[in-house]
Order: sequence, then C-alpha cells, then structure tokens
Amino acid sequence: MVILSAILSGASLTATFVWANPSALLQRQLVSSVTYSRNITNCPGYNIDSLIESQHGLTAQLSLAGTPCDAFGTDIADLTIEVTYQSQTTLHVTIYDTANQQFTIPESVIERPPLPTESFSGSSGLVFNYEASPFAFWITRRSDPDAVPIFDTRMASLPPTPIPPFNTSDPRTAFDGFPLVFEDQYLQIASALPYGTNIYGLGEVIASSGFRRDIGTDGGFGTIQTLWSRDAQDPINQNMYGSHPIYLEHRFNETTNTSSSSGVLLLSSAGSDIFLQTPPNSKVSLIEYRLVGGILDFYFFSGPSDTEVIAQYGAIIGFPMWQPVWSFGFHLCRFGYVNISETVANVAAMRAANIPLEGVFHLVLHDDPWSNNSIVQWNDIDLYHALRDFTTDPERFPADEVHQLIEQLYMLSGPISTDIPIVDAPLAVTVNETDVVSSMLLRYASLTLSRDTFIKNQDGSLFIGQLWPGYTVWPDWFAENTLGWWTEALMNWTVLGVNFSGVWLDMNEPTSLCSYSCGTGTTLAAPLLNVTAIVVAGYPECYNETLWGPSGNMTINGTSTNSCVPSGTEALTKRGSGAGSESNVGLTSPPYVIHNGNPALSTDTIATNATHFGGYAELDVHNMFGMMGEKTTHLALQTIHRGKRPFLISRSTFPSSGKWTGHWLGDNYSKWQYMYLSIQGILQFQIFQIPMVGADTCGFNNNTDEELCNRWMQLSAFIPFYRNHNVYGALPQEPYRWDSVANASRIAIAARYAMVPYWYTLFANASTNGLPPVRALFYEFPNEPELFNVDRQWLIGRDILVTPVLEPGATMVQGIFPGRGAVIWRDWWTHAVVDAIPGGNTTLSAPIGYINVHVRDGSILLLHQAPAYTIYETRQGPYALLVSLNAAGKARGDAYVDDGESDPPGVNCTLRFYTGEGELAIRSVGGYVVDQKLETITVLGVRPPPTTVTLGSEAIEGWTYDAPKERLVALNLSVALNEAQTTLGWK
Repeated sequence: MVILSAILSGASLTATFVWANPSALLQRQLVSSVTYSRNITNCPGYNIDSLIESQHGLTAQLSLAGTPCDAFGTDIADLTIEVTYQSQTTLHVTIYDTANQQFTIPESVIERPPLPTESFSGSSGLVFNYEASPFAFWITRRSDPDAVPIFDTRMASLPPTPIPPFNTSDPRTAFDGFPLVFEDQYLQIASALPYGTNIYGLGEVIASSGFRRDIGTDGGFGTIQTLWSRDAQDPINQNMYGSHPIYLEHRFNETTNTSSSSGVLLLSSAGSDIFLQTPPNSKVSLIEYRLVGGILDFYFFSGPSDTEVIAQYGAIIGFPMWQPVWSFGFHLCRFGYVNISETVANVAAMRAANIPLEGVFHLVLHDDPWSNNSIVQWNDIDLYHALRDFTTDPERFPADEVHQLIEQLYMLSGPISTDIPIVDAPLAVTVNETDVVSSMLLRYASLTLSRDTFIKNQDGSLFIGQLWPGYTVWPDWFAENTLGWWTEALMNWTVLGVNFSGVWLDMNEPTSLCSYSCGTGTTLAAPLLNVTAIVVAGYPECYNETLWGPSGNMTINGTSTNSCVPSGTEALTKRGSGAGSESNVGLTSPPYVIHNGNPALSTDTIATNATHFGGYAELDVHNMFGMMGEKTTHLALQTIHRGKRPFLISRSTFPSSGKWTGHWLGDNYSKWQYMYLSIQGILQFQIFQIPMVGADTCGFNNNTDEELCNRWMQLSAFIPFYRNHNVYGALPQEPYRWDSVANASRIAIAARYAMVPYWYTLFANASTNGLPPVRALFYEFPNEPELFNVDRQWLIGRDILVTPVLEPGATMVQGIFPGRGAVIWRDWWTHAVVDAIPGGNTTLSAPIGYINVHVRDGSILLLHQAPAYTIYETRQGPYALLVSLNAAGKARGDAYVDDGESDPPGVNCTLRFYTGEGELAIRSVGGYVVDQKLETITVLGVRPPPTTVTLGSEAIEGWTYDAPKERLVALNLSVALNEAQTTLGWK
C-alpha cells in the first residue's frame, strides 16, 4: 500500500481542502435537537396535487396529506413521482423530494439507461396504477390485470394495523401502520405480497432459511434483511459484506399449474431494513422497506421467467464483465506462506502431485503483491515489508526473487501469465521505526495529498482510521483525481519487478479497526498487527482433535476419525434484535436504528459523518465504497493492460459491481455447514449479476480435515470461481496434503477443464444478455413446486445438474431430478441413464472421492477432449462433443469461441449444434479461426443400433456403439470447426 508519510513529505495532515460545487448535503444537520415521535401511526401519507402524462409515462406532484408526524426525521412536504415505461419488460418508478436535497446515486457512479426512443406506455408488460388520495400505487401485468399485483402499496391490500412486534424483545419489529413516509432521515414504504410467495435475493446474506427467503409462513420467523456493508466473518442472518436491494419473486398458480416470475429493485445506497413478514391470521404477506435516507427509486421487471428477470435487472445496472478464460482454472492461496521458498515449494508440490494449478495468489494484508499465473499462487500479507503496500519483504520475499519466480511460472504456463495481488483500500500513514520509505512512495504521498483524493473529516482534515499497518487513510472514489493516481500507483508497482494481471480487493466494506478518526491529533505511531501470535482452533463438526490429534485425517491406523453419525446440517439459530437504541441523531446516529450486526453504524468502518469530494456524507454512500473501488481498479487495469481483460475478485459489492469484478464469499469456516451454505451464496450472486463467484474451498477459518476438504474440492470444481484459501496458523489444506484429496481433486479438475468451453459460453451469454450461468433448479423447471426450496443442488446452465455430498461420513446422497420423469438424466461419468423417482428424491451412490454430476437430455456440449495442467495447455488440445438425445432423438447446443483475453472481445465464432432424424449438424458463424480440431463425438440415446455412420457424405469406420448405454462414439474425426456446416449421420 502507499505509505503516506506526511511528516517526511512536508505535507500537513490537518490541511483543509475545498471541494468544487459542494452538495446541499453539507447543509444536513450533524446532530439534531429535534425530538422525534419514533412512531408512524399518525403519519398522514401524501396526496396527488397535479399530474402530467407523457409518451413515456407520467409525472405527478405529491404533498403531505396532513400534519407532519416527524417520526424519525423531518417530514418532507413536497414530493415528485416520475413513472417511466423503460421497455417492454421494465417499469421505472421514482419518488423524490421536489427540492432535490436528498441523496441520489449519481449517474457517474452507476450509469442507467436513458429515456427510450419509443413509447412503451401502451404496450409494456407492466401497468402502473394509482390512487390520488391518499396516494398509493400498484403494479399489475397487462396480460392479467385481475391477478394479485406484483407490487401493491394500498392500505386496503395490506394487513390491518397495528401489528405487535414479531420479536417481543425488539419493538422495531412492530408494524404500526403502512403509510408512505418520506422524511429527511427516514423513508418507509410497504407492499402486499401473495401469502407465502417465493422470494429470492436481497443480500448479501447467509440465511438460515436457505436460498428461498423466510417470509413468515410454514413456521418461519420472517426476515429482516439489513443493508449496511460490514466486515463480518460470514455471520448467519445478519448483514455482511455487500448490499443488494433486488429480489426475485416466483409465483405458482396451483389452479393452472403454471408460474410467473417478476423482480423488484430499489436502487438505493441508504442503510436500510427490509422486512419480509406474514402477520398472524393475515391472508397476505408483505415486504416493507425502511431507509435512513435517500429517495425511493424502484425498477420493476416483468420476467416472466426467472432467468429473464435476472437479465432485465442486468440491462439496468450493467451486464457482468467479460472474464479472461484462464480465470476458470483452479487457484491456490493461503495467509501464511511465510517466504518465497515456501511459495515455490507449494507450486512444486502441486506439480509433483499432478494437481492442475492455474493461479497462486499473493495475499498481503494491505495492497499486496501481484503473483504471476497461468500458474497463479496467492500469498497473503506475508509478502510485504511491515505490511506496507507496494513493498516486498527484503528477507522473505526479495523483489528480484519474486520477479524470478514470476518469470519461471510464465515459462511453465505458456504465454498467458497471471499475477493476482491483494489490495486493501486503506493506505498507511504510520510513522515509526518500521517504515521503509522509498523516493517513489514519498512522491506518491506528496502527489495524493495535493490532489485531494482521500476521505475527510467534516473540517476538511484527513479521516485517519486504522488497519494492518497502523494508521491509515482511504481513497475517495468520488474525487476527480483518484482514478489517475490509482492507475499511476498500480502501473509503477511493476518497477519493483512484481507484475500482475488482476487484483484481489479486500477489506473494502470499508474496514477500520478503531472508532471514528482515531489517528487525528496523534503521533501516528500505531503498532502493526502481530499475526504470528494467532492460534487457530476448531475442526469440522465430526472430527475430534482431542481424541485424534491435529492431522485431520479420515483414518488413523485404519480407524475412522468420524465421531458422529450423519444427521444433516447442524441447526441454525435465529439472530438477535441487532443494534440497540442510540441517543444521538443525525449523520452519526440516525433516529431509526437499523438492525446492523455491529453496535453502531460507524463500528469497524469509516465514520458515517466523514465526507467525500462533492460534499457527500459517508452515511449516504457507505454501501457503494466497495463497488466504486472495483470500478476504479477495473478502469485502471484497462489502461495498464490495454486490450486485455481485467480480472478482479472483491469482497464488498453493490448493484453494478458485476460490471467490474467477481466475488468470493468471504471469510467462511471449515465446517460442513458452511460448505452447504456456500451454495445459496453462489445462487444469490447470479441474481445480483455477479456470476463469477465462489467460496474459500475447504474453509478459511478454523482447521479443515481430510474428508471435508475432499468433498469441498469436488463441489467447488463445479462453481464459477474455484480457489482453496485458508487462514494464518491453520492446518495446511493444499489438496496434495492428503492422497484421497489429491485424487478427488485431479478427477474433479479434469472434469472442470473439460467443461471450460461450456462455462465460457455461459459467461459470454451473461456478459452480452445477462443470463445466469448457475441456476436454481426451478429456473428451468418453473412449474414444479418441489424444487422451490432446493438449495443443495444446482444447474450449470440448463444442462448439467450437480448433487454434492454435504454431510460427514456419507457414502450415499439424495437428490431430485427435475422434469418429473419427462426428462432423461444421464451420468456425466458413466453415461448411464438415471432411474430417477419422478418428483421426489433419488438415492445415489457417492463414495468418498466421487461427486454426482448429470447431463440433461436434449443437450449438446462442446468440451475439451484432453484436460491438461493449465487452461492454456488445455485449450491447445482437441475438442470433443457430448450429445445427449431426448426421447424424440433431438438435441441442441451452442458454443462461443474467441481468444479468451481481448478487451473488448474482438473477432469470435459461434458454433451451433442441432440433431434430428439421425443426424448431427454443426454450423459455424463468425470470423475467429478455431485451430483445434473436433476429434470425438459421443452421442447418447442412439437407438436402434446403427449400422452405418457418415461424416458429410462419406462413411467412416472409426466408431463404436455400446448397446446398454445406447452410446455411439465417433473417433479421430479431425473436423475443422470453421467450416460453414458439417454433418455426422447414423442409421
């Protein structure tokens, strides 16, 4: 990280800076002397005073309908509502203060679509309806206007109030009324929902209810989803790293046996509580939003399918970034590779065990070293000198040896080489005997202070918090010069010999380890964090380290170390009421206290009264800090590596983060429970349009054991981002440490690398159309209610079903096969047809080292025939096709192919595959030259047994047929994939 030594550079840390065009937000009261009622029972709501219709929708003026209630702030008397039919599928409804004093997310931060060039008012799939007095609105489908609305704020549609607290120890869980409340420090709006409907999204969260959110029916408690980004090690039912106010609703009509899906986004960065609840004896459920600032900026998406809802959301906030193809490889990292020799030894051990390794990440507590890959290894903060950015430890990680390692990895891995350093946002200002300050870093210190690129206190002095290297400051992503300085700093990092291809962004909630501006007025001599004293305790649920010692082995002297009988995932507990009431109000303590998992909004983060360039208050923009840093870093990498796709993995995210970064699920635990919980995280982030996502495989916190790591290495091979990573001092968990884990890893990674063309195509579709690469089962089978709660299995695209083992000691696993018997599912490994129970669970064999993967009928998958050690080597080999015919003998598929690294994507080729009447047709569209040949075609479901196989018009000899599996295999074909059309026939 940059060392901002203000004393040595001659700059004053208490200098006051003047912003251009200060926002009216600076006028907000910092501490209010007003006494608020803290009760919305008598809030009057609003009436429409005037309304003007236009070709795109309408604009209306609202006024307070009675005496102000001043519940948790000062009522705003005059509002404006704008309704825009944005497209055939998207309706935009914005309610804001007419004076424009409330915070609104700037277009420069999140670009939104402009007004449409044509009118959709009369043709949109959604219709905006309203009542003038008191004002209320509801959204219906044009095709079914009498159905329960998608969103409905009418009092008559909501349950009668008052409703007592559903948590008796927390009065904030009461519903005293449902008026529209719009105050300077508190906004509230509620909508009725169909009783017990299926809600997904709203996060980031690890929900005890699973992927489907608890709405307070079927014995549930309901949900309070708090949106306030914070550094918390994967808590259950609490706010955590990211904030995503988007939900998907999947409605099933039992009468017609049909379903439809819709989505609702409230585009707001305000700290908030979102309630999902069904009051006792109510015939409807509800959602209520409570915000501590901002405006109400809604987007409604008509679907009607789940994947279409997700794509429509992406069209508003931006589709995901294009991933470099090497990012789909296996990555290895840990906090605790103490020197370069240990890093080299781990790379060598992985190679000796023949376990493919795409990346070794350097993880350093602050802006950390960039490692090099198509072999990539990730090291933690161990790399740096005194935990400082832009440094390498001169004894443990000498710069010349780091550079030499990168060059060696480059030679091993081919021309695509990647280096991924960790970057923590705060930059050191510490001045003590451990500082090693180069002239380059001094220059950065001087330039960054003069360019005014850091977050300030209210008086204009630097906000100084604390993290790993001591006292720190934070980049101000709103400042005009931050992108230029950030780019320059990253670019010049290579002067030290540490090149990079991507960045790992951490601690970007943002995190501070002290309260408020704790460094202001000090000597700036804060101590470094002593990580060497860390002692890691704890093992997976069924491993008794007291009895069996610290090895984590599945067996010791031939005896199983499993100390419990498989009984499912351990029970999850409902969280407490959250933060207590606070006496002050204003920027530091809003009158309404959201259910933040920390005692106060400013706990372990930047104080909410800190200020940004343009006069923005941290209270209003806190949830966007991570996303804005991701955007800045992505743009910097595009400048540094022109024409190459950036690669970013980040922890704190917000709507539109997917345009700039991928995500890992944070500091999880080496527990069977957390392996299961990672699945809902993968599915959540598909909704959030951040599809490149994964968990720390084998767990980050605590110690793992052999069996858990075996199963987890298999599971993660079938999710987008695949990385093994653990904490300092924990039991080493590289996959070569246990023979059984090494074997399971080799098998699973080989399957993953074979599937890379399929993964790559799914992500191309995500980047161009917003379609999710990983899908809940009901996305593809929407009329099967038994799938609505399934979150122990998932689909890769539409065609591959994954059913992992999630319990210790298990040799069997239960899974449901969608389609209720109308779909043929075939085993990925054996190609045998599954004898599945229609609509119910089927028991499958799952010995240790084996994961159940099945292929859907009607699919055609382009695969790599010869998975190799790296993605680059794999892509040099030939292709294969796997065709899984349906009962009618038909199948289809497509594949997107390009060079895997150009930014923006350039020349490409789309391959389309079709079967019917005993023939497979391959069509190629596009100018990209695919050098590798298609060597093998496997067709499953061929009957009757063929007697002749032809390629084009010529009969071929190199084919086999397996009658029990109805499997035709054509070998050594050497088909050029750039031909306009190629056919393979059988009869």
